[in-house]
Amino acid sequence: MISRDEVLGNLEKYNLKDAKIGVVASHSALDTCDGAISEGFKTVAICQQGRDATFSRYFKAQRDAQGNIIRGVVDEPVILDRFNSILKPEVQQSLMDKNVLFVPNRSFVSYCGIDAVENDFKMPIVGSRNLLRSEERGDERDYYWILEQAGMPFPKKVEKPEDIDGLTIVKVHHKVKKLERGFFTAKDYDQFVEKSTELIKQGVIEENFLEHARMEQYIIGPVFNLDFFYSPLEEKGERLELLGVDWRFESSLDGYCRLPGKQQVELENDGIIPEYTVCGHNSATLRESLLDKAFEMAEKYIAASKKFYDPGIIGPFCLQTCVDKDLNFYIYDVAPRIGGGTNVHMSVGHPYGNTLWRREMSSGRRLSMEVRKAIEQERIEEIIT
Repeated sequence: MISRDEVLGNLEKYNLKDAKIGVVASHSALDTCDGAISEGFKTVAICQQGRDATFSRYFKAQRDAQGNIIRGVVDEPVILDRFNSILKPEVQQSLMDKNVLFVPNRSFVSYCGIDAVENDFKMPIVGSRNLLRSEERGDERDYYWILEQAGMPFPKKVEKPEDIDGLTIVKVHHKVKKLERGFFTAKDYDQFVEKSTELIKQGVIEENFLEHARMEQYIIGPVFNLDFFYSPLEEKGERLELLGVDWRFESSLDGYCRLPGKQQVELENDGIIPEYTVCGHNSATLRESLLDKAFEMAEKYIAASKKFYDPGIIGPFCLQTCVDKDLNFYIYDVAPRIGGGTNVHMSVGHPYGNTLWRREMSSGRRLSMEVRKAIEQERIEEIIT
């Protein structure tokens, strides 16, 4: 891990009066940029050539002669040949010369690799750099390990295919779409063999997929992604905030589920198995009797992150959950950074964040509000890793 002294040494060279918010132009970048603009920051989006139009054209910022925003959210698109070119020393130095405070998202880690993020990325990161590794499923101290240490609810793990004795989800990366999912479900060992053989034949999963797979109990119930925020700077109110709740659209699963049951069976008999590729999100709320449980889980996660990943979670994080028939939560994924569905908060905020702050409060805006507060109070090092 790059030393904290080196990161803070780079931060000392910044002119924080001209600080900018930077982000890899993917995942939740629009929410991050929108929130930064709302809080008076200029924005820098790190784009990949050929995938830049959304940021370099369609959401490019326009300002008047006084610098007031007229439209858009991306002040400066930086177009690189590949996303991971941000790791080049000259690119990092250029961004630091622009006083860019960097907000990590999942795309940043996926394209650059966790080892490089920990060891080679010298820019000041807003949030918890060391917690990003906990998303590497199968790592010795991944988020499942944290959940277990904290006594938090998560689906029961199935150790090997022969142990499958009820509906089980097999979590594995897609063979071709490297950042997507090759997930599938099976009710018993025979169905596991049948489905995995078909998916290997179709080129969806690798032949050795079990080496990096996780199998766990499939929880039947709605999915809620709980978008939280933890503020190390807050001194008057609660440091934990629920900003929003979202849920995801998955292709081709959602279209599959809209078919009559008979046709679903016919498709499966023809070897057509739905995929779980996330392609969008929508907003949701929880019944109020579930909110206490949600906050309780978040508090346990914060405590465990401080104990095992000092200094613990900083800023936004997301607990991805299912709720069963008895209204029990099960956490199936944890994002120790801004969640993937927070673009549903853009501009309008979210009912929970808005209710708490009495104005439009998205995850992106709350993050930049924390940066603004840290700069004004000369406490920026408390939210930087």
